Amino acid sequence: MQRMQALREAIRPQTGRIVIESAKATLNLGEDFYFLGAADARRVLIEAWGNPPSTVEGVLGMVFPTGKDFLDDSWGAVVTYTDDGYVSDEDAAGIDYAKLLTQMREGEEADNRARTAEGYEVVILTGWAQQPSYDALRHNLIWAKELAFGNDPRHTLNYDVRVLGKSGVLSMNIVAGMDDLQTVGPDATRLMNTVTFNPGSQYADYREGDRKAAYGVAGLIAGGAALAVAKKVGILGILLLLLKKGGVFILVGLGAAWTWVRKQFGGRKGGDFSTPAADLAPPPVTPEPDPGLAHIPQDDTPTDDPDKPL
Repeated sequence: MQRMQALREAIRPQTGRIVIESAKATLNLGEDFYFLGAADARRVLIEAWGNPPSTVEGVLGMVFPTGKDFLDDSWGAVVTYTDDGYVSDEDAAGIDYAKLLTQMREGEEADNRARTAEGYEVVILTGWAQQPSYDALRHNLIWAKELAFGNDPRHTLNYDVRVLGKSGVLSMNIVAGMDDLQTVGPDATRLMNTVTFNPGSQYADYREGDRKAAYGVAGLIAGGAALAVAKKVGILGILLLLLKKGGVFILVGLGAAWTWVRKQFGGRKGGDFSTPAADLAPPPVTPEPDPGLAHIPQDDTPTDDPDKPL
């Protein structure tokens, strides 16, 4: 706990107008939220929440609600940016979200076989905690999934916020417990609306001939990050950090994303998605928890439930 207190004193919260240079975007946080820069965010993810260093590459920062921090019973949003190009929203109005959810679930069996082989609990996508909704004026997207881990009766809430720009997507991911839905939902929406892309990088700045992403809004929900990986290196996988105090790292989404890709691109030949499914399994991921945290009793974590995910 002395180490955690030292970390508390070392990090430098930022408020007001936050410029995310690599995304060419700005967060207008006002007084409701505060921001931790990339270095501080990575320290929180690794030193406080026990995530392996390799899993926090690309993290641009974190956002917390004012008055709360990484040791409180609250949420933290991990900020990243994917420069896959312009994501067309032409499919947004016609998405059947019930069908999309079914497609995402179809990959669970293969996904969980791989997880079990690596010693992790199975993960079941129970349903939408909040059905995806796309704002065609603001060009942002929000949804939440309810996930069940093993036999744990407490389900996990995974909120996904995406804001579309001319050249990529700014993401903010929040993990909490299902009992936090009523408070996290409004916070996630307010946080989403703080994002603006700089002039010249806004969604409306796209012109024919500019670089486009290999997926639309449906693909973004099903696993746009995985599609980008497949396009670049031929390996399909999604790393989802469940940022739990005490340190939990899980690998989910491989089967769901591959199911979506297979349905969308199954007829293409000679394209970027022609790698056989058997060759798409990611390498084993072994958690590397900070050994210095092993001696800290869970009871010392200042929350009502130390095992409850943020």
